[in-house]
Amino acid sequence: MRIVESNEALVGLVADMSGAPYLALDTEFLRDQTYYPRLCLIQAAAPGVEAIIDPLAPGIDLAPFYDLVRRPDIVKVLHAARQDIEIFCLQGGVVPDPLFDTQIAAMVCGFGDAASYETLARKVAKVEIDKSARFTDWSHRPLSKRQLEYALADVTHLRVIYEWMKAQLEKTGRAAWVAEEVAALQDPGLYRQDPEMAWRRLKPRTTNKRFLAVLAALAAWREREAQNRDVPRGRILKDEALSEIAAHPPETPEALERIRSVPKGFANSRMGKALMEAIVAARDGAAPEGALAENRERRRREPSPAVVDLLKTLLRLKAEEAGVAPRLIATSEDIERLAANEDDGVMALSGWRREVYGEDAIALRNGQLAIALENGEAVVVELEGEDLAR
Repeated sequence: MRIVESNEALVGLVADMSGAPYLALDTEFLRDQTYYPRLCLIQAAAPGVEAIIDPLAPGIDLAPFYDLVRRPDIVKVLHAARQDIEIFCLQGGVVPDPLFDTQIAAMVCGFGDAASYETLARKVAKVEIDKSARFTDWSHRPLSKRQLEYALADVTHLRVIYEWMKAQLEKTGRAAWVAEEVAALQDPGLYRQDPEMAWRRLKPRTTNKRFLAVLAALAAWREREAQNRDVPRGRILKDEALSEIAAHPPETPEALERIRSVPKGFANSRMGKALMEAIVAARDGAAPEGALAENRERRRREPSPAVVDLLKTLLRLKAEEAGVAPRLIATSEDIERLAANEDDGVMALSGWRREVYGEDAIALRNGQLAIALENGEAVVVELEGEDLAR
């Protein structure tokens, strides 16, 4: 097994992989005790080459690895890539491109929603993954041979999975479907931790301007504290505490101390004083840009539950017919907007999704299609003129 623990060894590995058409990648990291993920291992495999890179090795410089990830002539293959991309973006300043995500491709290749790597390894590569090392502390050194073998298996079989999926997508002409989904993962904005946008994570469902203004200020304050201390957000204050404070902004430390979800003693701490300052500054401030419009739109839509159910049934039928995971075609939000006749911006009505589902969804909504039972199975029926007149 090739373990890379020095700059010289890393340069050699990069040289061996530089002519490869694709690079299978995975990472092992810890983040339960920190705000930022702590990278512990990088697994890499190309045709005929495989290795584990130890980013915790003393003095190692990962720049040559990130230069390899930047190469536009090498496809970077990952499974459920978002967290790996976040690490590459935050630590290496690079978003892999071109990128192939086998979990996304699996949804197009008939494996259903969120197929696991173990499932794909079993069904495509015909191997069973030993899960016994799954809960390893990857920051511990030395790692055992069994742990390292488990980690490396995350990319060795990924080569077989990628090559099979690539052939399938070329055969079905659906490579562009996967590329469209993968492109959404390559937006660097997904991985920027902007404190001023932290309120979005809390998904407030109100149009109360003062609540939104205070909540946004609290969320931004917490995000900066968590970043500066490199601790999880919840270690500063829980989400429920932010919402409770925003609903009834305290005017004194004593009032803050009485809020049920605020830890005892917090109000008189340094963070408590900073929090009170954020509340005072935000009390007469403006709601964050976009929050009012989003929530007014959310409250305005009240689709018929029966129509939603019919559109969901149609989605399942069309997804099964196409061999594509329903979630890839339309989200719950798409369905609700279609049911409410609010079509602008609905992804299910654009591109390949419209062909697979969107056109029929509109026809069903307009009474031009029906769902019926035929030999005990649900089927889509196109209504003729005389049927429409009844």
